[in-house]
Amino acid sequence: MQTRTIFITGGAGYVGEMLCDQFSKREDVGLIIALDKEPQSEFSKSLPKVQYIEHNLANDGWQEQVAALAPDTVVHTAWQIRAMYGQPKEQWRWNVDGSQKVFDFAFSHPGVKKLVYFSTASSYSARADNQLSHFYTEDEGFRADDYIYAHEKMTTEQNLKATFDAAVAAGKAVPQVTVVRPAAITGPRGRYMRIRFGLQSALQGNLKGNFVYRLVTALTSFVPATKGWARQFIHEDDVSDIVAKLTFDTLSWQYNVFNITPEGEPVLAPDMAAAVGKKILPIQPWMARIAFFFFWHGTRGRVPTCPGSWRFYSYPVLMSGKKLASFYACQYSAKDAFQYTDGRYESYVPEPARRSRSAKLT
Repeated sequence: MQTRTIFITGGAGYVGEMLCDQFSKREDVGLIIALDKEPQSEFSKSLPKVQYIEHNLANDGWQEQVAALAPDTVVHTAWQIRAMYGQPKEQWRWNVDGSQKVFDFAFSHPGVKKLVYFSTASSYSARADNQLSHFYTEDEGFRADDYIYAHEKMTTEQNLKATFDAAVAAGKAVPQVTVVRPAAITGPRGRYMRIRFGLQSALQGNLKGNFVYRLVTALTSFVPATKGWARQFIHEDDVSDIVAKLTFDTLSWQYNVFNITPEGEPVLAPDMAAAVGKKILPIQPWMARIAFFFFWHGTRGRVPTCPGSWRFYSYPVLMSGKKLASFYACQYSAKDAFQYTDGRYESYVPEPARRSRSAKLT
């Protein structure tokens, strides 16, 4: 059996490390090259088949190391998601310029047959005129946004398409490219094994330690919500399985884009409140804007509430999952992904915190 060699960027991150874990269990995988600017975790060190490279993608030098291992697939998840306070140019270099180096690598090595890039739902832009009844399709494309994460992701996706088109126009062989635009990714790994600052962690009281986190936890003793606000979630197991299909299945396209989100209803503020056992605190968008400004500058970015991000906690931005459903059926609805702890990493959830979807079904 011929085995695969897979290069995963962001190998120390939530999604990247999870893919390393899941893919390392497959018999048809011979080697996983995991690259990240952060040190390798103890969990990652325990994974078989993983060769770890600690390097910032924006800095040259990693290309030769990776090329020597001859990957046939590149999965690009690496991203500095938390905005770097006072360092927008350096963040742009890490994210946008670093991503271009990944794309250049994939397109310049004929042995690379597939490239999967993680984009975002944020670049559809959360605006006051967005409606709960409108679900953005892949064909509608992104809209300009001053939220740095959304802007960087939009630019990077445009750069990827330009790189692909230029290679095709020049008659070069190109890897199959798939762009995924995920909804908010959640699950027991993200909530209990790799706890990150975010809406769900704050609402559930999972943020521990410093004074800032304790303050955020106190302020979210209620669920602050504007009228008509909603979020979409996708379960981490579905994300792993979608990327596995894109990596290992024979697929027909040269370049394709997918919103990766379950079809069906999003998670509304009352759903969030019910899931975490709290009451809703109605607020206006201007209140969110002021609070985000205070936390951003008051904590010098330790609370990730950078300019423009307040709108994503004030207005809905919903995606259609219809195109994804044409080749993959999500195991979890958005609501189930948010409120239950089922999944491959449920063993990391403390027994008192476990909420089984199977109990609901019975």
